[in-house]
Amino acid sequence: MAKAMTLLWATGSCPCWRVMIALEEKNLQGYNQKLLSFDKMEHKSKEVLDINPRGQIPTFKHGDNVINESYAACFYLESQFKSQGTKLIPDGPAEQALMYQRMFEGLTFYEKLSKFAYYEWYVPEGERHESALKRNKEALVTELKLWESYLQKLGSGSYLAGPSFTLADVVVFPTVGALFGFGLSPERYPKLGEYYNLLKERPSVKASWPPHWLENPKDEDKLKDALKDI
Repeated sequence: MAKAMTLLWATGSCPCWRVMIALEEKNLQGYNQKLLSFDKMEHKSKEVLDINPRGQIPTFKHGDNVINESYAACFYLESQFKSQGTKLIPDGPAEQALMYQRMFEGLTFYEKLSKFAYYEWYVPEGERHESALKRNKEALVTELKLWESYLQKLGSGSYLAGPSFTLADVVVFPTVGALFGFGLSPERYPKLGEYYNLLKERPSVKASWPPHWLENPKDEDKLKDALKDI
């Protein structure tokens, strides 16, 4: 079945990482894949635009079915392959409700990280405003404290929706993984650090770990100075 799937992706992209973790969890290894470069603008190539007119990645296709939004692709994979691999949507209403809540809160978490990181990476120093830097930093700190409190309430060794690994972990862990990869302090956020250490050893996460982080570990900590006070 995986042979009928194609994924166009980029290393270090949290949305791409979500889909790759989901594919691993559903035992769908062996799908067709192509690594693209943002630097070379390959996400705007005809190959991508023919499948995804927004010119974004991931770009995912299963047979004739195209699902480019990462959350949608993860839902689709769980729906189509329920009995295969890891069960990613729990049956219990309480755990399922918490899973959905954390999943969609994860979009806000990723947005706060993106605003902070992109301002640091792409706005020239001479064009930066202290007010914008302060606002982005405070928004990210508030978000981090919120997720720290969520994990504190669940207790040690828990996943985001309880004792089981779910779609919430599939879609939110890449944001957590990126933050710690960029230099977030586990001493300041011990519960998030514990969660990161738990999931980074999971086979699906290890198999889909951004390859450029493995090839050049220093590339991970390019936000270290900006994150040192967070």
